[in-house]
Amino acid sequence: MTYREKALEIHKNNVVIDAHLDLGGIIFEKKRKGESRIIETYYLDSFRKGRFDLIVAAVYVEPIFIPEMALHVALNQVNDIIEEIEACSDSLMLIKSSDDMDTALKDGKIGIVISLEGSDPILNDIDLLTIFFRLGVRGLGLTWSRRNYVADGSYFGDPEEGARGGLTPFGIQVVKKAEELGMFLDASHLNDEGFDDLIKHTKKPLIASHSNSRDLNQIRRNLNNDQIKTIAERNGVIGLNTYKSIVSLNKDQQNIGRICDHIEHIIHESSDENVGFGFDLCNLLFSSGQGVDVLDNHEESLKITEELLRRGHPEETLKKIIGGNFYRFFRSVL
Repeated sequence: MTYREKALEIHKNNVVIDAHLDLGGIIFEKKRKGESRIIETYYLDSFRKGRFDLIVAAVYVEPIFIPEMALHVALNQVNDIIEEIEACSDSLMLIKSSDDMDTALKDGKIGIVISLEGSDPILNDIDLLTIFFRLGVRGLGLTWSRRNYVADGSYFGDPEEGARGGLTPFGIQVVKKAEELGMFLDASHLNDEGFDDLIKHTKKPLIASHSNSRDLNQIRRNLNNDQIKTIAERNGVIGLNTYKSIVSLNKDQQNIGRICDHIEHIIHESSDENVGFGFDLCNLLFSSGQGVDVLDNHEESLKITEELLRRGHPEETLKKIIGGNFYRFFRSVL
């Protein structure tokens, strides 16, 4: 059996999860250009070929809409995602609980979990968090690499800025309310000060849905070793990001091998129970962004599994990485 055949067998026989895809923003943009059934048209085939069972659909609000239109756009995106699921109900299912997740697996449907990528849509009104939860949103990323009412973000570059802050007083209320409601918290895009505050003011397991190792790519958007260890101590999971500049600033390293280097580094700093997939595939999000991802689609995730097999990682470890770890996490928090 070739490495490729073995990789496909592992994906076929085990749970496969992508913890971060900007479906909200992508569907929103394409629907307003007159398109429909976007998941079915652009994603369903590659989901199936990669054998994916669960996708976390992020609601992503473009900077142009911040702050005045953030709530409006986010509500439209949540509705868009739900309408897309309903339009393809024979293949997709909205996931609000761990029981829903198991039902989808049993019925052979791909589960969709909705998450906010950045708390901009709730502005400074904590009651809006409860409303989003009632609409089916189950995850909360506190920032998208910019300051909002909750926290400061980890900028991609080094802009001129004033004093950097962590969680605001309102932000502390928000993370406590999210845990009370049963929403999972996502540390990706937080700055270091905000990460420390998030750990200080929460108790439950949490994730960094789409972040890599700062040791391997020295940008603030990635996690340092202490943060990797802390997420592991909380029984959390780190989703490996395949956006090229987050994998490496060196164009010669923007490849599958470097993604696997990040995976191995996180395993070394924590364990094989604290890493998974969080691809952040953005080619369809940015109209001028063709080629911003190492992977072209979800089927190409098999190349990661194949490379890890080639490097000698055991099948039990690969089962955890491709979805077992995130499945355990979502079972514990949803």
